[in-house]
Amino acid sequence: MSVIYLLISVSIFVAIGFFVAFIVAVKSGQYDDDYTPSVRMLFDDETKITSQKNNSSIKEKQV
Repeated sequence: MSVIYLLISVSIFVAIGFFVAFIVAVKSGQYDDDYTPSVRMLFDDETKITSQKNNSSIKEKQV
């Protein structure tokens, strides 16, 4: 029974250690994305051009 108490206490300390490491990483800007916003405008947005014939057939199928 004392082994269970030992394992629970060790696991709580490990979890607290990982949580502190995560908070430190977030505060230091580890997860900030500096690259994507600067090149986002270079990528084209894909737009789908559909004709009226295709739209009407899609609407009929949905009804």
